[in-house]
Amino acid sequence: MKDSFDREINYLRVSLTDRCNLRCKYCMPEKGIDKLKHDDILSLEEIYELIEIFVQLGITKIRFTGGEPLIRHGVIDLIERVSKLNGIRELTMTTNGTLIKDNIAGLKNAGLNRLNISLDTLDEKKYKSITGGGNIFSVLEGIEEAQKMRLTPIKINTVLIGGFNDDEIEDFINLTIDNDIEARFIELMPIGEAADFAKDNFISNNEVLKSAKELIALECEDKSSPAVYYKLPNAIGKIGLISPISCKFCKNCNRVRLTSTGKLKLCLHSDREIDLRSALAEGKDVKKIIMESILIKEEEHHLEYEKYIYKNMNQIGG
Repeated sequence: MKDSFDREINYLRVSLTDRCNLRCKYCMPEKGIDKLKHDDILSLEEIYELIEIFVQLGITKIRFTGGEPLIRHGVIDLIERVSKLNGIRELTMTTNGTLIKDNIAGLKNAGLNRLNISLDTLDEKKYKSITGGGNIFSVLEGIEEAQKMRLTPIKINTVLIGGFNDDEIEDFINLTIDNDIEARFIELMPIGEAADFAKDNFISNNEVLKSAKELIALECEDKSSPAVYYKLPNAIGKIGLISPISCKFCKNCNRVRLTSTGKLKLCLHSDREIDLRSALAEGKDVKKIIMESILIKEEEHHLEYEKYIYKNMNQIGG
């Protein structure tokens, strides 16, 4: 399945819920959110039916996101069903990590291949502050369990925030020395009501390279990956830099998103959405709608011109 710019679209991110058990400052507005009702979001059966159609069209990799996907009842059963679809090569999940420990065996047995864990600090007090009261030890225990279950490489996604965690860059890099971990630094993106927070606290990924001059540049086999990779000499893991602001990576974009309300998003940084849930309920040709939509996928985003989307990240899916 190719878009009008000849990009192969084979990666689908599926948001299972808009809800989260944390309240990270750059993800949710300070005043809180209006939670969707249960009937407003896709049922697990609807999610499976839409995923099945996407796989028939050539999607080979699926990432489950949220909000926090592990608070959605039935997620492990859904993963098991999706893992059996012919054509699926990789099933992954982005999670804040707080619920991994209690679910890791089920996730592994259901067919999940790997985890991305959002973690912006290794300091207990700072973690509690940025997440609105979270317990960092539940995340660290979850990472340890994931390593034991060999759901590796574990990708730790760290959003760089000026004046908050830029003094921890070396600490995150050092996690890769003895562990099969990819420490990925992500530039803070101005999204939704947190756009002002992002603009006020933005720092470039160039700060990572300044902090660790011994990093060795790596050739990335996956040209669609948004990350540019490096590693320390003799380290087991590696470092990834994801720079949507200072160095966007749209040319090789291979992904689309399905929101928890059943909207197809062709680009994270566009407000355009296609209502697949209604199309499914009305008996329309969803496969045709998806194929036609792919042809209008945006060539690139325009964050450098301060064209920000109005929805918050929890509403879109990580």
